[in-house]
Amino acid sequence: MPNLKAIRDRIKSVKNTRKITEAMRLVAAAKVRRAQEQVIATRPFADRLAQVLYGLQSRLKFEETDLPLLKQREVKTVALLVISGDRGLCGGYNTNVIRKAEIRSQELAAEGLNYRFILVGRKASQYFKRRDQPIEASFTGLEQIPIASEASAIADELLSLFLSDEVDRVELVYTRFVSLVSSRPVIQTLLPLDPQGLEVPDDEIFRLTTKGGVFQVEREKMAGPAPAEFPQDMIFEQDPVQILDALLPLYLNNQILRALQESAASELAARMTAMNNASDNAKELAKTLNLTYNKARQAAITQEILEVVAGANSLN
Repeated sequence: MPNLKAIRDRIKSVKNTRKITEAMRLVAAAKVRRAQEQVIATRPFADRLAQVLYGLQSRLKFEETDLPLLKQREVKTVALLVISGDRGLCGGYNTNVIRKAEIRSQELAAEGLNYRFILVGRKASQYFKRRDQPIEASFTGLEQIPIASEASAIADELLSLFLSDEVDRVELVYTRFVSLVSSRPVIQTLLPLDPQGLEVPDDEIFRLTTKGGVFQVEREKMAGPAPAEFPQDMIFEQDPVQILDALLPLYLNNQILRALQESAASELAARMTAMNNASDNAKELAKTLNLTYNKARQAAITQEILEVVAGANSLN
């Protein structure tokens, strides 16, 4: 016969676990809201920067400018910037982006190219360190809601490697936010910058809302920034090439910040989904244990009644 006390203890443990997972789900939901507010807050700067770049592009032929960040050269070594999380309990978020980076490194090795890792997040750092992979730099303990100074520190490391000719190309591996239940690891070339890739297409922002007590995402299409048309007779205090040389690192910073923001939103959404599933599983397990407990209790009562009846019959 099942131990009733053991079943009661198990039920209590499952209910306590459900309280924890539900609290973690709500915390992740609140942080997703903060992440979306940050994306909206940083958007005006990104739009204005893109407008200025458009204007300079109309005055200059980027392909003819001799700027280090636009210079294409023979690729011998590639830096892989991999963005993962510091924490677990977020489903397959970390596993998927690490697998994407590992596959990409194998492809580069098959092409006869050298590669180095610049890792963001404790999970990726631990994984590749255990496998003795070439790690150039690691960034851990970042804010869950990314800030510009963190993106700037990562950009400085990338610029140092690229401008010193230690690496010839920088590729970014991060998780693009699609929805609360979907995210997609992608690879994007950061350096050298592609003049044609400076144009920002129509974008969209997401808003986390609740309807009937259920979280859902509303997506809103946003038109790309309109080019800033500079008059042909405009006189610049500095050479436009110098202005462009100063703006391109800012553009790189903005690209990295956007990737950090999307990765953070993907991680938080994955954690929210994972904790929601865990809460549902705990609820179902508690129901099953309650049913088992009631059956065992009923069996124990029946057994006691049978023993009393048997004892009474033996006395007669």
